Amino acid sequence: MSHSIRYPQPLKRGDRLAVTAPSSGVDHTLHPLLDEAKSRMEGLGFAVVEGEALRSNVKCVSASKETRAEELQRLLTDDEIRAVIPPWGGEFLMELLPLLDWERLRQSPPKWIHGYSDISTLTFAYTLATGYASSHGPNYIDLRAPEWDPVTARWLDVLGTPAGGSVRQRSSALYQAEWNFAKPGFQLDTPTTWTVLGHEGDAAHTERASGRLLGGCLDTISRLAGTPYAPVEAFVRQTCADTGVLWYLESCEMNAAELYRSLWQLRQCGWFAGAAGVLFGRPAGYSPTKDFELTDALEAVFGDLNIPVVYGADIGHVPPQLTLVNGAMAELKAEQGGGELTMTFR
Repeated sequence: MSHSIRYPQPLKRGDRLAVTAPSSGVDHTLHPLLDEAKSRMEGLGFAVVEGEALRSNVKCVSASKETRAEELQRLLTDDEIRAVIPPWGGEFLMELLPLLDWERLRQSPPKWIHGYSDISTLTFAYTLATGYASSHGPNYIDLRAPEWDPVTARWLDVLGTPAGGSVRQRSSALYQAEWNFAKPGFQLDTPTTWTVLGHEGDAAHTERASGRLLGGCLDTISRLAGTPYAPVEAFVRQTCADTGVLWYLESCEMNAAELYRSLWQLRQCGWFAGAAGVLFGRPAGYSPTKDFELTDALEAVFGDLNIPVVYGADIGHVPPQLTLVNGAMAELKAEQGGGELTMTFR
């Protein structure tokens, strides 16, 4: 019998949001971005609680690993805090994992942790270790815009969905080809195309997949393989035996060869046993390795599993992005260059 996922209380206006930096903090030159985001959240009716080390950054981190871990632990076990939303990702969140009191976190009520990039190191480990849902989506700095595009805006709907409820999201019409912090919000300028591996050029092809969502930033979660903080096989066996896993993955700074090496390693570690499908985001900082492309890597790792693989999806470092919940049941439909994903919190 599968273990069930537990979901945090739905996020609602008036709730207290904690903004802490468990990975990189925010240098003083970028404090206006924090101020804009805080103003936006308060304008929506949320009470914002800022962590003590949020507004500093030295050697890629906001503070010592001990300070960051203590603050994160305190916020995750504070009954007055409804969600923990870091400003952005970073580089070294993994060093907090051995310092957290996981047994205490399992005894505390589930709480939304929301973000992406290095934050998925935390959300991935949190869901695997506790059985609590967590959220991969636009980070706090991304949310400072006075108006959100339709895809980004759904983060509130997702985190506001109660246990047993469902929420549907659709692919974007356009994405932002190059990162730009100069203006709040995204400058969407390039047509979005979701593509089914092996059916490139077939506009009439439709692909469907379903399973429990699990995933994150490949650059960081792949480093957890073989550690106590990524019990993927046990989680799949205990929680996904009847459903399979719908993996979602994205990358930042990986070329095609490194993508293949990372995905190959994870398959050898047993991560993709029982996979029901793969949704791969638009890769950031990507380049082919000579004539070896992303599609070659995906085909080499997943081609003989006979599962749907969709790439170019709205996930990760090339905005906008869907808000995806680790542990949620999901139904994916990809067709004619786009797609939709329906999540059910059961």
